[in-house]
Formats: sequence, structure tokens, C-alpha cells
Amino acid sequence: STSGALLALLVGFCLTLAHYSFFFCLIAFFFTSSKATKYRQDIKSKIEDDFKEGGQRNWLQVLCNGGMATELALLYLLDVGSSDLPVDFRHNYRASWLGMGVMGAIACCNGDTWASELGTVLASEPRLITTLKKVPRGTNGGVSIAGLLASYFGGLLIGAAYWVGVFLSASSGDISRAPEQWKIVLVGGFGGLLGSLLDSLLGATLQYSGKDVKTGKIVEVARLGVSRISGKMILDNHSVNLISSILTALMLPKIALLCGL
Repeated sequence: STSGALLALLVGFCLTLAHYSFFFCLIAFFFTSSKATKYRQDIKSKIEDDFKEGGQRNWLQVLCNGGMATELALLYLLDVGSSDLPVDFRHNYRASWLGMGVMGAIACCNGDTWASELGTVLASEPRLITTLKKVPRGTNGGVSIAGLLASYFGGLLIGAAYWVGVFLSASSGDISRAPEQWKIVLVGGFGGLLGSLLDSLLGATLQYSGKDVKTGKIVEVARLGVSRISGKMILDNHSVNLISSILTALMLPKIALLCGL
């Protein structure tokens, strides 16, 4: 939508100003998540009650998906400046922490989008992450092997985008004394998988899922004619996306440090 495009422009400006790797991650997320959302829309329209043709995103969706990454990018600008540094916790701890936080937030969103948009149409019957019982496709908190693999590869793509940004923009001197940067790709994969699991856990417990007895579609609001599947009406989809991206952004720097970056 227009509001979503304007806010996405602001998000992109902040991320690009801080580090080119942030920009590459954002581009990879927007492009691939849009393609994933449009994949086999005919099936999704029969499953999801709130399905939107074309997968348009409004300002609230852009804020919840890009808010944490933007905040960390602004902190990067204030603390480090507009500087394209490699991930090196030994020599540039704060820059590396904030950089991995930004990548974690975006990897979480991309991994979750790939899992939900591709897993919904590729998997048969997912299982609820809290009980492992089979649930209808489109249920919040439902996981499948196809969805988990999709989330991991979605995160890998974000990690690869970050690595390309470092390779193209960081100075040869900074890269030579930094750890092997290819590990960023693997860390991105962990971020996508972790974000998807956190999103599923929140969705299964704090987000309502029910099945409309007339249409057979999955709905997120309890009302007459809806059979409850799981969760409570505490959070909506936007809130779940925001919280999972925040948690992943806070956890991924530690994972990167453990991986030797």
C-alpha cells in the first residue's frame, strides 16, 4: 500500500545510511518475501480468512517487521557512525553486536515469512509446536519439516546478503584482521530458524486460531460459528512478528559470538 511504501522508504534510508550490508539484507527480504507471499495464492485464499490478493503490506506490517532493525540501525549510526565494518567482535564489539542484531531481526522476518507462505502450501498437515498434534494448514503455531527448512534457507539468504555487503564495502585491512566472514551466512540461517520457532511458539499460545465451520477457513478472532483450535486472544499477528524479531535480534549476536565471529 502507499503507507507501507512510504514507511519502507524511510526504513531503507536508515539502514542504508548505517551499513550497506543492512541495505542488502532489507532488499533480499522485501524481494523474496514478496515472491513467497504471491506463491500459489489460489491455495492460500481457501485456507486463510484474512488473505489479501497480491500480499500488499500496510504501514503497520512494515513497522512490525522492520521496526527493530531500524532502531538498531539508528543506534549503530549514533554509536559507530556510517561505517561499513566486517563482523569482528574482538576488535569492533559494539558494531558487530548491533550488526548481528539488525541481521537477526531481518532474518527472523524472512525466515518466518518463508515458513508460513511456503510451508502452508507445500506441507500437508502441520503439527502444533506445543503439543505436536496435527492441526489444519494456516493454524498459528503449526510447524512442518518443509516450513522449518524454508525458514532456515530464508535466514541463510539474509546471511548471504549481509556477507556480500561486507565483501563489497568493508576495507581490505578490516577484513584481513577479522574472522572468516562466511560464517555470517550460517548465523543468518540460525536466525531464520530461531525466529520462525519463536513466532510459532508465540502464535500457538498467545494468538487465537479457530476454524470457521461454514467456510472452513482459519480465523484469528473468536466468534459464533468458529471452532477453537489453539491459543488465546492476547496478541495479533503484527504483535507476534514484532516480539519474535526483537527476541531474535537480541539472541543472534550471542550465537554469532559462539560461532567464532
